[in-house]
Amino acid sequence: MIRIALCALLAFSPPAAAQYPERPVTLLAGYPPGGLVDVVARLVAEGVKAKFPKGIAVVNRPGAAGAVAVAELVRSQPDGYTVVLTPHSALVIAAQINDLAYKTPDDYDPFINLVAYYPMIAVRTESPYQSIQELIADARANPGKIRVGSPGEGTSSHLNLEELMHRAGVKMIHVPYAGWGQSSPSLLGGHIEALVAQPGELKGQVDGKRMRVLVAFQPQRHPVFPDVPTAKELGWDVANGVWYLLMAPKKTPQQVVKYLHDAAKAAIEDPQFAGTMAARGIDVDYRPGEALRADLWREYRLHTDILRRIGMLKQ
Repeated sequence: MIRIALCALLAFSPPAAAQYPERPVTLLAGYPPGGLVDVVARLVAEGVKAKFPKGIAVVNRPGAAGAVAVAELVRSQPDGYTVVLTPHSALVIAAQINDLAYKTPDDYDPFINLVAYYPMIAVRTESPYQSIQELIADARANPGKIRVGSPGEGTSSHLNLEELMHRAGVKMIHVPYAGWGQSSPSLLGGHIEALVAQPGELKGQVDGKRMRVLVAFQPQRHPVFPDVPTAKELGWDVANGVWYLLMAPKKTPQQVVKYLHDAAKAAIEDPQFAGTMAARGIDVDYRPGEALRADLWREYRLHTDILRRIGMLKQ
């Protein structure tokens, strides 16, 4: 009788975990093609493809500062066949200002942090602003004149801009876009005066003499942009970084999560991946699941305070 019951239990146990991966995996990316989220997602997918013989496909799901992709992820079957690469801003910011399918770091299974960076403010080379001090001075003299783009409302880039305006005592117009693919043409076309963007996105434009970086929102100067001052050294204590991490739906079998983690860890440990990231001004920043969840909770509470101060916190 016990044997019959055990056989019945095994018959109804999900076999997918033991045989994983037996079909293609979808890697969601919460921003449009061409931006850094998309670039990192495709590099990781390329780096892990040997571990996924049925294939791993990057699918872009832009919208709501990355929250559209995360919401799709948390509604997916917890079987390891849908994962998401997301900036942590979609988790610690967007979840506190919108009604979403997820709320806190306990509503999904973060299994590895991949990279980290700090945003910067840039202008096009034709801009009259040669320094961030000049831009701030003009903003102070002409409140609401300067338009600054970001990859979306509620992103870390947006909140760095809000913090800068708060600490510098100026008012600029925040213009949210659906990622770099939209904000950079707008800046180059003269539709906005400045934008907040990622070092990796800016490097090519700076090397091509199309944009100029004015300030970095990080603790120390960026090695790729050594001549660019930090906000802190100019007297504005603004330095909120951005992490890119991989997540699975909550209740995904742990052996599947481990398989995903190990594949991704091997990919980011490849010297070629690290070299590609370094060339874009991005740091490889490995953190495994539970340590990462604790870090997300810390950032979540920190951003609660910031969002409450600027009136964006959803009660």
